[in-house]
Amino acid sequence: MADAGMVPTDKSPYVLNRASGDLAEGAQKLAGEIGSTSVEALLATANRTGRNKGAPGAIGDMRPKPVAWYAFDDKDQDTADWYPQGLTCGEDSGEIGVPVFVASWYFKPQVGERGIRVSFLSPRTLKYQHALLVEAAQDGSYGPIDIHAGGIALHGDLLYVADTAKGLRVFDLNHLLDLRTAQNDLGDAGRIGRHGGKFHAFGYRYIVPQTDAWQVAQAGPKFSFVSIDRSGATPQLITGEYRENDPGGWVARWDLDLSGGEPNDAYVMGHPKIQGAISWNGAWYLSQAAGSTANGKLLVHADGELLTRPFPIGPEDLTVQDGKLWSVTEFRNKRVIFGVSL
Repeated sequence: MADAGMVPTDKSPYVLNRASGDLAEGAQKLAGEIGSTSVEALLATANRTGRNKGAPGAIGDMRPKPVAWYAFDDKDQDTADWYPQGLTCGEDSGEIGVPVFVASWYFKPQVGERGIRVSFLSPRTLKYQHALLVEAAQDGSYGPIDIHAGGIALHGDLLYVADTAKGLRVFDLNHLLDLRTAQNDLGDAGRIGRHGGKFHAFGYRYIVPQTDAWQVAQAGPKFSFVSIDRSGATPQLITGEYRENDPGGWVARWDLDLSGGEPNDAYVMGHPKIQGAISWNGAWYLSQAAGSTANGKLLVHADGELLTRPFPIGPEDLTVQDGKLWSVTEFRNKRVIFGVSL
């Protein structure tokens, strides 16, 4: 059928301005007191284990099934407090020495905010570990970040996280901090920050402080997902907007490292409920949700045509690793990282 979406649009509403403030100073102060570690070292001692082809309810009636999928453990499957949203991978980074997926989760309860976290998962061992993303002040104090974190993308050591109303927050994985380098325990699981001469992070061993930000120059656009297109000569960062019942959501692309803040191009996607988008080798791939019980769809725009492919229940952000397209699903007892052919 003819391609009804991906219509070029004015890119000026999506210009981003760098808004570093004192974020780097706060992160550096904190890193000076808590020792850093690497993603490779974190995975070597990861404390959770996923299941190959677990949580089959996430697949629903999708046929053919994904070529691979990895389920989070039973505790993370069942929690009503945390929901997976964003997904990126080691190939996006280009600098991590082992295969890895990184998934973001947001804390859903309205009280007792615990912010956002990321999970580092090895597809080789299925071991994974959570780390809490935090915002540090100039004096090195720190607290949780209350955003949806609907999309994430790695470029080098930098982790870009979608901030719905503002744009993009940036975290440097050189500041992947291990509380056990500064003390013998993980502090009080009910607290965060410095208290009583100790560091606390709601019981998490690892924290990553924010180091930078890119904020939209004109208020209005919403930032719902993030991905990176590495199929061309210059990697491009992609971000755009989820709209529930409106096909007018936008998507835009910037050359990395976002020099100048103006996107290369922007499009209206022409479909509602888009949870993730990525361009690859000239085609656009859109992840479309359909609620907690119905299968989603993968919409592929290529060569002026639209192809609709089956997708699991609750698909979110998109990334490419090992020549496959990957996403993560969000609903309770249906939480998997899964891959399909491009």
